[in-house]
Amino acid sequence: MIIIESFAVAVVLLFVTMLCWGSWANTQKLATKTWPFQLFYWDYVIGIVLSSLILGFTLGSFGEEGRSFTEDLLQAKQSVLLAAFIGGVVFNLANILLVAAIDIAGMAVAFPIGIGLALVIGVVVNYLKYPLGDPYMLFIGVLLVTVAIILDAKVYRSISKVASKVSTKGIVLSLAAGVLMGFFYRFVADSMSPNFSTPEVGKLTPYGAFFVFSIGILVSNFLWNSIVMAKPFSGKPVAYKEYFSKGNLKLHSIGWLGGIIWAIGMSLSLIASEQAGFAISYGLGQGATMVAAIWGVFVWKEFAEASSKTKKYINLMFAFFIVGLVLIIYARIK
Repeated sequence: MIIIESFAVAVVLLFVTMLCWGSWANTQKLATKTWPFQLFYWDYVIGIVLSSLILGFTLGSFGEEGRSFTEDLLQAKQSVLLAAFIGGVVFNLANILLVAAIDIAGMAVAFPIGIGLALVIGVVVNYLKYPLGDPYMLFIGVLLVTVAIILDAKVYRSISKVASKVSTKGIVLSLAAGVLMGFFYRFVADSMSPNFSTPEVGKLTPYGAFFVFSIGILVSNFLWNSIVMAKPFSGKPVAYKEYFSKGNLKLHSIGWLGGIIWAIGMSLSLIASEQAGFAISYGLGQGATMVAAIWGVFVWKEFAEASSKTKKYINLMFAFFIVGLVLIIYARIK
């Protein structure tokens, strides 16, 4: 299989992860308003599973080091397979709750609470289990990224034309999503061998772990997404028949593309984890909130009408974010 042996290359891959995780949701913007998110989400999940298979039979089967994709899956212990599978189940529930929270409480509340909490929990949990890198630099970097996320929330709130009262339900959903999102990566990490070139017997390589993880997402989607379709937190129930009656090739392709983009990010995060460490891999990836803000500023022009004071917050937001990322990277170099 293809592996990397340089921390510098790992950092590049993690920046791609951050771009992918902060960009996949743009595909939903391309879908029409008559196409409910629950139906888009089915195509999104299909895109993730197909990507994991393609990566497994290509990058996961080429090269001279490690194990081939098929061999990796066949030799894995049941407990290891279960860990990666549970990671997919936990992630899927967290992702669906986050989307529901955005729908109810808005981006300004759901993203900073959900992803901000996930960033802090994920880095702490993964570092305690797999301590790699200077803890002081790492956690100071995480703190600065968290400040940037808070500033992001302030910016969104300041440009909101209609001040709305945030419901308790929206906050609770955001908190639940953040806690779950902070733990899913740990399950996947537990399923993987720390050494990719000579992987531990019974453990998985990044390619095998990602495939089993994606199967966890797919299987759990029949439960989690079906519940949200029948009993949505807001809006009308969505029927499965609408997937076929309202869907067309263009709409399905948009969902598949969203899943492929997110899957590329996740796979690169796992591939980079041997050199960067699980805590840094996860921490850099969850900087995706700022990538989403970049899309909002420069592409969707969401802040075009912002006041000069708000634009100062935008500049501060990006400054804290960049310095935080530099410290997270330096934590591994030091």
